[in-house]
Amino acid sequence: MSKFLLTLHVLVAIVAVGPVTVAASMFPPAARRAGAEEADVGTVRLLHRICRVYAAIGIAVPVLGVATGAAMGVLGDAWLTASMVLTAAAAGILAAFVLPRQDELLDALTGQGSVERRATAQLAMFTGLFNLLWATVTVLMIVRPGSTTGA
Repeated sequence: MSKFLLTLHVLVAIVAVGPVTVAASMFPPAARRAGAEEADVGTVRLLHRICRVYAAIGIAVPVLGVATGAAMGVLGDAWLTASMVLTAAAAGILAAFVLPRQDELLDALTGQGSVERRATAQLAMFTGLFNLLWATVTVLMIVRPGSTTGA
């Protein structure tokens, strides 16, 4: 059962978190281009939608992760605890800073047709932090420092 849960956990992480990290990273420069060139905001709108939809699907990643950890008997291991804390931090940054700022920039583009460079730079910073946290979680999941399950 643990192999099945681990497989689902990894697949959902790849399918859900991957698109969020890519689309969120593409959003700030796309918003700047759309604002500067008074171009169609369709790309920006699509990137935001990808982020929202795949973030919702991504909720399955920690759920499956906890189920996998329980099945493997490693819920108390430090590497897993650290991964859960970092995952919660990444989710918090996405929910509190990335998605709301994307909403604000999209509203600005559709309303006034322009965005402030400072706003896109702040969004890029939060997106980079989100991506860095997920990269760290990925490394912890692979290396599993101190694990007795064999890496």
